Amino acid sequence: MTIHLPDAHGAPRAYEPRTEPLAPASGAPLTSRTVFAAAHVVADPYADVTPDSPAAVDWDATLAFRRHLWSHGLGVAEAMDTAQRGMGLDWAGAAELIRRSAAEARAVGGRIACGAGTDQLTGPASLAQVRAAYEEQLALVEDSGAQAILMASRALAATATGPEDYLRVYGHLLRQAADPVILHWLGPMFDPALEGYWGSPGLDAATDTFLQVIAAHPGKVDGVKVSLLDARREVGLRRRLPKGVRCYTGDDFHYPELIAGDEHGFSHALLGVFDPLGPLAARAVRVLDTGDTDGFRALLDPTVELSRHLFQAPTRFYKTGVVFLAWLAGHQTHFTMVGGLQSARSLPHLARAYELADRLGLFPDPKRAEERMRTLLSLYGVPA
Repeated sequence: MTIHLPDAHGAPRAYEPRTEPLAPASGAPLTSRTVFAAAHVVADPYADVTPDSPAAVDWDATLAFRRHLWSHGLGVAEAMDTAQRGMGLDWAGAAELIRRSAAEARAVGGRIACGAGTDQLTGPASLAQVRAAYEEQLALVEDSGAQAILMASRALAATATGPEDYLRVYGHLLRQAADPVILHWLGPMFDPALEGYWGSPGLDAATDTFLQVIAAHPGKVDGVKVSLLDARREVGLRRRLPKGVRCYTGDDFHYPELIAGDEHGFSHALLGVFDPLGPLAARAVRVLDTGDTDGFRALLDPTVELSRHLFQAPTRFYKTGVVFLAWLAGHQTHFTMVGGLQSARSLPHLARAYELADRLGLFPDPKRAEERMRTLLSLYGVPA
């Protein structure tokens, strides 16, 4: 049955939804690449909250979504920006999320890595306070049994006066880390407060400092997660990493080519877009495990249009599209987000996300997805 979706100008256009369901089977563990999906949180729609209130989380639905990702062989990157860290989820909520998800991972044998940052700091801070905040979060992640991801810190970006401050803070943390960590470099398109990270406005100088941190602490860095949306720069960084240090792409615009790699190497993955793409992404990597790069690209290349749409500027609001698709796919019963972030994207944006995801066959039940899209249209006063 035809559905009428608003285009970028609000004019209705006819779309014929697919009818066949997506039924990707769980399979063998992924072997050629380490792949994490950064997972969203499910809000509690019955909580009496405001955008300024602490996040009210539906823990059952949130953990069920992580089991969904693990069932397809993906790792879960927990309490990252996809989980609205710093955009609705405060440190208290993130700490509870880490504890619960790490326990769930142990119960089902799933791989998990969790973000440790400094978001308990709410005002101006000294370098000593930044370091102590990192230490508190790193200890919680390690005590939970999860791998630590040292997230980029707004407080450090605001406090540091140059590269030396980054070298000191990260050096201190890496010396005390119990196990190898993932270093996270999140570009300002994801968080404007991170402009000039690593102490330099220029990316060449920032990259040199980043590599200096890694080289100074051999054996303490499992890998780096790079989210700069610049494939050329990621490849250049990847080739300069010390032996044994992985590059986890966080480039939601160029991930198929970066994961496929070239004659000099490849990227692993830690991606927010693998939240909605989970089963299809896992299927593609299993094809790559057989050595079939062309087959991998044939499956994953068509998803880039959707990803670029979800992550279009202002990029930091991509979480709205991710949660919207989770609702359409039946992973939650509502389209409500912590902090009221469901309002951060327009109806035409969401309609286009539905269309692109439906064309890819991402919805296990296309009819339910269509009905929910019609419900959203009706809430906006748009006849479907």
